[in-house]
Amino acid sequence: MINKIALSVADALAGVKDGSTVLIGGFGTAGIPAELIDGLIAQGAKDLTVVNNNAGNGEAGLAALLKAGRVRKIICSFPRQADSQVFDALYRSGRIELELVPQGNLAERIRAAGAGIGAFFCPTAYGTELAQGKETREINGRHYVLEYPIHGDVALIKAERGDRWGNLTYRMSARNFGPVMATAARHTVATVHEIVELGALDPEAIVTPGIHVSKIVRIDHVATQAGGIKISAKSA
Repeated sequence: MINKIALSVADALAGVKDGSTVLIGGFGTAGIPAELIDGLIAQGAKDLTVVNNNAGNGEAGLAALLKAGRVRKIICSFPRQADSQVFDALYRSGRIELELVPQGNLAERIRAAGAGIGAFFCPTAYGTELAQGKETREINGRHYVLEYPIHGDVALIKAERGDRWGNLTYRMSARNFGPVMATAARHTVATVHEIVELGALDPEAIVTPGIHVSKIVRIDHVATQAGGIKISAKSA
């Protein structure tokens, strides 16, 4: 019987190894799998290459993973924001490597990995520093840069609902990079707020089929009081 429900975050992340490439979903703070990132910090894997839209906000979530010294390199589109002080300090001191990728290229490089595409030509970044050292080609009078897929050893994503086969649906903008990252990684772990019976998810509404998902973990919705105080706990 196929059952991809993990007993806990720790159980779902037990196999993450040092040196792994970890794809982490989220767009800004929308759809960040915070519980999985906290679990990865507790799990202890180090020397990681992290792929995300940005380089963390404040000192929680992805920023906490960076602050813990677990990340060797980050591949992202927006490394610097008003509250990216953790990344800034690490980068300025030479303790983290950055690969800057335009956002459309980032999404397409991840999608290409999941689709089995060996490489592709894209016009974005031609003639800029981001194209230095890369193969270029003129096609029908337009210049392109050769880009390669981004494969992940692990993908950590946040979904809304799932079943024991690993089929997933998402909530609004929390969807963002999750679906393409799930296809591009060897091992995908997703948090969900609700685990439903098989058949309860409309097949037309399933965004990520279970074939791309290794483990799912149920977590509670986090409510807040005035002042942003968290009043609910996460659960397995």
